Amino acid sequence: MRDARRMSELSRIERLKLWARNLRRDVIALWLAARDPRVLWYAKALSAAVAAYALSPIDLIPDFIPILGYLDDLLIVPVGIWVAVKLIPEPILAELRVKALEQRKPSSKAGMAAVIFIWLAAIALAVWFFWPDAAKAFR
Repeated sequence: MRDARRMSELSRIERLKLWARNLRRDVIALWLAARDPRVLWYAKALSAAVAAYALSPIDLIPDFIPILGYLDDLLIVPVGIWVAVKLIPEPILAELRVKALEQRKPSSKAGMAAVIFIWLAAIALAVWFFWPDAAKAFR
């Protein structure tokens, strides 16, 4: 009985590893889809946004923030990938997935720049909202 339970645990771990590999492959496929002329503009836009965020070396919510730090990695990114993958026609997606397996993982400087811009805008908005006197100094 104990060995059967251990085997089911191993299969869960193997399934999680397979899921993670497929997510990584799909992120690269979305990165390729954003540049593919056969993909519709709204699928390209979402694919580009999801791939840029997933490949960015900086998280929107840093991982050291309890619970919220891992929320984007565990929830937002997989849901974004799922939605973007659903918007791409299956034959094109299958071709892009094959190409993604041959590619090395790109990094997204645009995604990093977007995250930095969002953080700077949030800080500026917080200063403007919470410290109106400090905001007047910059006028």
